[in-house]
Amino acid sequence: MQVASTTQSDHAADTRAPSMPPPLDAPLFELTDARTGRITCYADGPTGSPERPLLLIHSVNAAATAYEMRPLFEHYRATRPVYALDLPGFGLSDRVDRIYTPRIMTDAILLAANEIRRRHGDIAIDAVALSLSCEFAARAGTEAPNLFRTQALLSPTGFDRRAEAAAKKAGNKDTTQAMPWVRNILTVPLWKHGFFTLLTSRASIRFFLQKTFGRKDIDEGLLEYDYITTHQPGAENAPYSFVSGYLFSAQALKLYQTLAMPVWMVHGVRGDFVDYHGKHAVEGLPNWTIQVMQTGAMPHFEQLDKVVAGYDDFLTRAAGA
Repeated sequence: MQVASTTQSDHAADTRAPSMPPPLDAPLFELTDARTGRITCYADGPTGSPERPLLLIHSVNAAATAYEMRPLFEHYRATRPVYALDLPGFGLSDRVDRIYTPRIMTDAILLAANEIRRRHGDIAIDAVALSLSCEFAARAGTEAPNLFRTQALLSPTGFDRRAEAAAKKAGNKDTTQAMPWVRNILTVPLWKHGFFTLLTSRASIRFFLQKTFGRKDIDEGLLEYDYITTHQPGAENAPYSFVSGYLFSAQALKLYQTLAMPVWMVHGVRGDFVDYHGKHAVEGLPNWTIQVMQTGAMPHFEQLDKVVAGYDDFLTRAAGA
């Protein structure tokens, strides 16, 4: 692993993404690994803080970046060391043309978590993940449980009826829900870039965000940054793996059930992402706390105060235990 540190002003001259500002107004550094490629991380917090470091992990979609975790980053940067990353294929991280898998995303989280732990006296960290990245965080937590004191899962995937059907079909195999034929169609050079451009017009992004928030009132800053990041070189590569199922585990529920550390799960009740039929699989586990909020799938954008209050209470109880 190689670690490179830089400032925001240094990155402004980076020819890899000259038209794209960082998703977070914070010092950044880069980590490089043969499996993940180069990933960009953001860090801030009071110098010498005794608090545990916090890692924020954005979701995966056509326009995902660390901007999705901005409300939590801005809140916690005043009180504790806080980190966020752009997952491989997104934001200012490498966007190479390849098939993106749960393994690549999990390795990126482990890479960042190990670097954060190294910087903070080898203590276990807290992690907050959003949507599909909850599956990657859970996999990281099962593979390296000593890295994480707690995990918080915002609007996690893997609890809906489609995920249950995929798990039954997979049996005991740790596979994905990949549909190679979909990716083959999307990546035909003749229309690969043009189709993604149509998919990521401002009107299209607004439409999908309204489905995510479950209302017409969305975060306009998120929309604008989504438009910027989706119009960078290679922006379509990771999203095409996403829409063709390569990033969805067929065993998400088993990953969640295996987590040994305290887990806080939050989900909303509005929009397209409200099927949590399978959450009964973890509701009775003693290390799990589940909270339902009257929001869409981005509760930290809609009700930051309630999210922070619930999370802080969870952390206090986890520390006491």
